[in-house]
Formats: sequence, C-alpha cells, structure tokens
Amino acid sequence: MDFTPTEEQVAARDLAARIFGDLATPERLTAAGTGSDPELWKALCAAGLVGAVGELGLLGLVLLLEEQGRTTAQVPFASTCVYGLLAVAAHGSPEQRERLLPGIGDGSVVVCGAFPAQGGVRATAQGELTGTVPVVPWLRDATHVLVANEQGELWLTPVTDATRVEPVELTAPWSAGRLTLDGAAAERLGGTEAHADIRVTAHADILATARTAFAGLQAGVCAGSLARAVAHVNAREQFGRPLATRQAVQLRAADAYMDIEAIRVTAYEAAWRRDAELPYATHALTAAWWASEAGRRVVDTGQHLHGGAGADLEHPVHRHFLWGRQMDAYLGCGAEVLQELGELIVNEEAQS
Repeated sequence: MDFTPTEEQVAARDLAARIFGDLATPERLTAAGTGSDPELWKALCAAGLVGAVGELGLLGLVLLLEEQGRTTAQVPFASTCVYGLLAVAAHGSPEQRERLLPGIGDGSVVVCGAFPAQGGVRATAQGELTGTVPVVPWLRDATHVLVANEQGELWLTPVTDATRVEPVELTAPWSAGRLTLDGAAAERLGGTEAHADIRVTAHADILATARTAFAGLQAGVCAGSLARAVAHVNAREQFGRPLATRQAVQLRAADAYMDIEAIRVTAYEAAWRRDAELPYATHALTAAWWASEAGRRVVDTGQHLHGGAGADLEHPVHRHFLWGRQMDAYLGCGAEVLQELGELIVNEEAQS
C-alpha cells in the first residue's frame, strides 16, 4: 500500500485548501445559516475540482473532503461527488455518463443520495418511485436524487413536483430535507440493460464509497476542531502559564491527535483499495467506525479544551462539534457499524 498522493492530487488538495480558506470564513458560514454557500460552490466547480474527482479517484476525493471538513464549508461537495460523479462514472450506462457527467462537473447538476436504512421506496417496472425518506442530507440543494428502493436497486430521479421536498433541520446545517416520492419518474442507474447482479454490486460499491468519503470529511472536521483547540490553549493563560503547558491538556490533545490519524489512515486505505480495484467493503466499514467513534471523542475534546468559550453557540469550534456529531449519526453509531463489520467478516470467511 502506498498512500502517497500524486502530484495531481496534491495540486488539487492545495487548491481546495485555498478556496475553502478564502471563502468558508466564520462570517460567511454564519450568514449562510442552514443553507449552502452558492458562491463557494461556483468557485469550486469553476476551479474544476468537482469534475477532477473522476481522475483523482476516491483517495483524491478524500483529500479534498479533508480540506472541506477543516472549515466546515457548507457545500454539497461530498454528496454530489459520491452519489453523482463517482456513481455515474462507475455504474452508469454510456448514455448516462455522456449526458450527466458534464453537468455534475460544472455544478449545474447537484446530486444527493437517499439510501433509507429500512427501505420504504417502491419502484414500478416503468421506473415510477413512491415512498418517503425522512432525512436526506443536501436535498434542498439537489437537482437529482439517487434513490435506493426496497430491493437495493438504484434509481436516479430529478427533483420535480413529483419529488416533494420539505426542509428538515439536522444537528449540522446540511441543507437537508424530507423526500416524498409520488409516482416520480426515474431512470435505473446503469440503464435498463443492467442485470440484477450488477445492480446489487452498484449498491454495495456506492454505499462503501460514501462511508469512505464521509470518513475523510470527518477527519478534516476533527483536524479543524483540534487546530482551533491547540491555538486556544496556547494563547489562553491560567495562573500566569498557557493552558497548553498543563499535562492534562496535553494528554487530551494527544489522544485527539491519535484518533484523527486513525480516522485518516483507515479512510486512506479504503479509498486506495477502491482505486486499485481491490475489495474494500470491510475497510470502508472500519473507516466509518473510526470516524463515528473517534470522531465524536475528538469534537467533544475540541469543545472541552475551549473551556467556557466552547459553550458559546456562536464560537467557530461549535460548528465542528455539530458536524462531528452529525457525521456520527450519518455513518451509523459505532456499535451498529461494528456489528455490520463483524457480520461481513464472518460471511466472507464462510464463503472462502
């Protein structure tokens, strides 16, 4: 395994860091409220960062999402790359790739994913979808939704009058919504010729891709939280000494740093394996577990090390806390992810 990024991946990461650093400021984030920042989204797409993910691979996307997470920038970057660009590129038909990928790359097509844990969406043979998905992150920004029905088939539907969207507020301001489908017209990902085995494989791949990508985003969220905490304890003095000189503070920060590295390296490994066309489902679940369990610890530490300032809902570190907690919920609580990982390992061993 070699997680060393290519020159292209490094250049893209550095460009993303500059754009996020310049535009995802605390003032702009406050002004955005629970919505997204359209100017930032335009800047990212104009720089070619969304379209470049097809060449950069999942590892490249993880690197870009780390930079988004450091600033908690409110754009549907992870969603549209995972459920849109990578999903269509890997599993779409030639016609779907030719029609959809250019729009996804320039930002005119924004895709989110509706993968209900307990089913609830039905599809007719004619491709009409009916059902409700209570929470879909970034739905209020989307022009298209990738929907998994009760059989695990994937359908791409445009947001129209037949796809009712009601705003839903989450822990983090992810522009989420409740999706109600009432005979919504949809097309099967891969086209009508995609047979059952391919459809099952596509669902599993996109789910693992999402877990890996959002684990990378969580690594950035946690790194940003810890960076703010370190700056605070170095500047804040107590009894004539910086808080950073206290052993208890140092130990909390060190534990958080190790947790972040665990999230990062497991996300890198899962992404690298996908790019190398190696099995990576268990690795994606491992990354999701670290992102869920360790991520929650890190954002708690970041807020705690700010002392009283950490209790201020307007403080920038509180955004990292909200994002970290939302990521924990979105990836699935640690116990659930660990159970799924264990069952997958047992099944793989039984089949070997």
